[in-house]
Amino acid sequence: MPSDPADFESTSLNRRSALLTTLGLFALPAAPVRAGPSLPSAAWPLASPVPGGVARLSLGPAAERPAARAGEVPLLVVGNATEWTALVGIALVAQPGKASITVQRAEGGAARDIAYTIAAKRYSEQRLSVAPATVDLSPENQARYERERLHLAGVMATFTEPPPQSLKMRAPVPGRRSSSFGLRRVFNGQSRNPHSGMDIAAPSGTPVLAPLAGRVIDTGDYFFNGGTVWLDHGGGLLTMVCHLSSIDVKVGDALQTGERYGAVGATGRVTGPHLHWSVMLNRAMVDPALFTEA
Repeated sequence: MPSDPADFESTSLNRRSALLTTLGLFALPAAPVRAGPSLPSAAWPLASPVPGGVARLSLGPAAERPAARAGEVPLLVVGNATEWTALVGIALVAQPGKASITVQRAEGGAARDIAYTIAAKRYSEQRLSVAPATVDLSPENQARYERERLHLAGVMATFTEPPPQSLKMRAPVPGRRSSSFGLRRVFNGQSRNPHSGMDIAAPSGTPVLAPLAGRVIDTGDYFFNGGTVWLDHGGGLLTMVCHLSSIDVKVGDALQTGERYGAVGATGRVTGPHLHWSVMLNRAMVDPALFTEA
C-alpha cells in the first residue's frame, strides 16, 4: 500500500509495490534502538515534520475541540480548552516544502488555514535480488491482491470518536527493533515504495500485545501480510500487525493496552519469523518510534 493509502497508483506495478511496502515484505535484520529520555504523556507522539513523521500544530485555546482537516481527511485533535493541538501524519511520499491544514472552531466562525513546513529527510536505499515470483505476481495472485486492496482501503479510512486518551504506545512485542522505516527498496532493479513499518525480531509464538487501547476493525490472512490485525484507537489513529501465526481476537473486540491479541509468525511473504508493526495517522503511515519511549 502507498504511504498515503487513499491515493492508489493507477498502474498494476505501482499498486503491487504499494502493497509490498505497507505489508512489510522481506524482513530486514533488526538493529537495536537505544532508549531515549522519559517525556510527559502530552509530548507523544514526538514532533518530526518530515515525510513519514508527525507535525504538531497549535490551534490555540477554544471552549470546545476544533475540527481540523488535511484536504478532505479529518485530523486528530488533542488537548483542552487552554490549548488544542492538531496531530498531522505526513505521508512518506510527501514532498518537502509548505503544507497546510484547515481548522473550523466548534463555536462557529470562518474556517482558517494553518501553514507548516515539511522538512526533507533522506532515507537509506537497499537493493535486493530475489526470485521473480516474489516481485511479479501471477494472474491469480494479482486478482487476490486487487480484492484485498479494495477491502483494505475501506479499513484504512476508519475515523471514530472519541479520540484516544493516551498516545504513548508500548511495542507489541519485545525484541530488537529494525531501523528500516522509510527504507527505499529496489527489487531486481524495480523500485518499490518505502518500507512503512517497524520490523521487530521475535520467535514464532511470541505473544503480541496491544500497543494502546483500541477496537479490532479487521483481521485476515492476506497475500503479503499473512495473519493480520488492525486496531482503531480513535481519531484516525490505527495500528496494524502482520505475519501472525495466530489471531486471538475478532472484529469488534475491545482491547486494553497490553492485552494479547495474537502471536508472532512467518505467514505471508517473509523471509523468517518477525513482527511487522505499522502506525497510521490520518491515512498516512508514520514512524512507530515516534509513539514509543524506547
